[in-house]
Amino acid sequence: MPTIDAFAKRLPAYLSDNQIQQVRRAYYYAEQAHDGQMRKSGEPYVTHPLAVAQILSTMHMDHQSLMAAMLHDVLEDTEVSKQAMQGQFGDTVANLVDGVSKLTHLEFKTRAESQAHNFQKMAIAMAKDIRVIIIKLADRLHNMRTIGAMRPDSRRRIARETTDIYAPIAGRLGMHDLKVELEDLAFAAYHPMRHKYIDRAVEAARGERKELMDQVRESLQHCLEQVQLPGVISGRQKHLASIYYKMQEKNKPFREIMDVFAFRIVTDKVDTCYRILGAVHHLNMYRPVPGRFKDYIAIPKSNGYQSLHTTLYRIGSGAHTPIEIQIRTKDMDDIANHGVAEHWFYKNDNSRAQGAHNRAQQWIQELLEMQKRSGNAMEFINHVKHDLFPDEVYVFTPKGTVLSLPAGATPVDFAYAVHTDVGNSCISCKVNRRLAPLSHPLESGDTVEIVTTPSAKPNVHWLSFVATAKASSNIRHALKNQAVDDAVKLGRRLLTQELSSLKLQLDDLDQDRLAKYLTHNKLSDLDQLLANIGQGRQLAYLVGHALTAKHAEEDNQESHMGPMQIHGTEGLMVKYSKCCRPIPGDTIIGHVNAGHGIAVHRTFCNNIKDIGKDKSKLMPLVWADTGDLEFDVSLDIEVTASRGIIASIAANVSQEDANIEKIDVNEKDVRLSEVHLNLSVNNRVHLAQIIKSLRTLPGVIRLSRR
Repeated sequence: MPTIDAFAKRLPAYLSDNQIQQVRRAYYYAEQAHDGQMRKSGEPYVTHPLAVAQILSTMHMDHQSLMAAMLHDVLEDTEVSKQAMQGQFGDTVANLVDGVSKLTHLEFKTRAESQAHNFQKMAIAMAKDIRVIIIKLADRLHNMRTIGAMRPDSRRRIARETTDIYAPIAGRLGMHDLKVELEDLAFAAYHPMRHKYIDRAVEAARGERKELMDQVRESLQHCLEQVQLPGVISGRQKHLASIYYKMQEKNKPFREIMDVFAFRIVTDKVDTCYRILGAVHHLNMYRPVPGRFKDYIAIPKSNGYQSLHTTLYRIGSGAHTPIEIQIRTKDMDDIANHGVAEHWFYKNDNSRAQGAHNRAQQWIQELLEMQKRSGNAMEFINHVKHDLFPDEVYVFTPKGTVLSLPAGATPVDFAYAVHTDVGNSCISCKVNRRLAPLSHPLESGDTVEIVTTPSAKPNVHWLSFVATAKASSNIRHALKNQAVDDAVKLGRRLLTQELSSLKLQLDDLDQDRLAKYLTHNKLSDLDQLLANIGQGRQLAYLVGHALTAKHAEEDNQESHMGPMQIHGTEGLMVKYSKCCRPIPGDTIIGHVNAGHGIAVHRTFCNNIKDIGKDKSKLMPLVWADTGDLEFDVSLDIEVTASRGIIASIAANVSQEDANIEKIDVNEKDVRLSEVHLNLSVNNRVHLAQIIKSLRTLPGVIRLSRR
């Protein structure tokens, strides 16, 4: 069993005597606090925090991190308070421990909700101090190493959480070694039999490949000696989880995944990396594979990773086994393995790891922004999962700045990556100087220009194609605010109209009566009341009479206010029903739908007969001047099945200055077809012109509006 004495002997390599003594004191405090507590394995509980501290010490984390690791379960599992810990070890250590601790004083409906809230709490803490997530990752690593003592269902749950959240976070922070071990341990816990099979298969393949691997290594070593360039060559072994996921993703058998030789060359400086690249591309019997070269030195990954990647194949032997080669400096190799932890490993030489640390801080700040804009913890954690992409594309701004985005990203993702305001106000884009749809998937090397206008607003349709969590969370946030603003404006119109029937204005209301009404209904202010009216949660008639002391005698008493005018610009709180598709010129009626605003129907819509039984939820509407606004309408056309009839219909619609949104054709029989047409028109007069024009076409038998 590990002991504090054995652990302390390893610390003088980078900590002072005073710092080591503080770490010891934290251990003894944790030992006393956890006295009598045991792990599932039967070991004293204090062995776990000691093991977590040992993992952190291999990264040369500072003494405060080691102290927090010793104490990380004290607040959660014992009666010790945060205030008591602050008194003993100071604010910094206490805040680190609190950041890692779960929320134990709150009750949640489901385990998923509890996990989401705990992660949200940790994200806020790590935005203040990035060491929180490093401690948490070390904690998770030791838990995964000892997961065998847990029940099978618990093992699978913890393994899934590790795969979905913690391993990707380690990758996002550049901590490759930790990420790989977490993935392999989670794979073994979730799929024990598959893990065992692939492990055996890898061992067998390693024996078969040894001779060929040695030949390739000798060729590379000989190449370096010929050009007199320094470099340490090592073989790279794919980890088991990676093999399994690639087999699934690419639908390939084990042999094809393993049929790749992978080598890494670590050298002294950047210039030498490019010289070695040129040398291996001119190796005898080997040729580079076109399109398989990536320069992550010039354009680092978002987690700070830097390296040259190339793929060779051997010619003339009948063998087509690819040879993957990574070329990097020693500093790059250290950062690739330890990521953000290098900031502490080289604390006296921050320039070596500052880039990875800064990128990590930037990502965590983005997490904090997402947290603020998310409606709840579950939405936040879904955004985080959405953001943890393994593959990236690199695109350029018009000024040449490089932005890293996940694979599948669109110009909208690019706009939000530049700035939230750019995303919220974008209306179109140019990709490589050509107009492109906002949903266009970006590729590495693309130059993207965003066209903005101050009056623009995010579109709900964007949510169907954006690839980044930042874009998704900002769009949802903007739409929520837009919906609330629209609801307040609509509620103000409805209440003003109701008060006008009582010969009052909104400003004439008794402020004391208004305040009492807001308090009684648990409303914060007048805007919230107006939003409720606009959303249909409260009726303007009842509110108006309550505020003027003229209460309705019956709950279903009809309002005396006149019809509300519909301008077509009311926003998200006024919707035009798809069942009847009303357009200006139709007689219309409104149905108040709690939480969703007003649905506009044609007066004689069949659905009104069902949903309009509660007369209190119906309100009279009239059209105002809608100008050149367009509204959707549907036509059913029965035609003879003749060549060119669809083209003739489309041409006539276009001649009448209307747009076809959708067209469907169904064959009734050999002679007749049904055409379902969705159009955009200005009003009923415009529609009548279109119908008149279509009736003149040869082949049109019957035409009707849905």
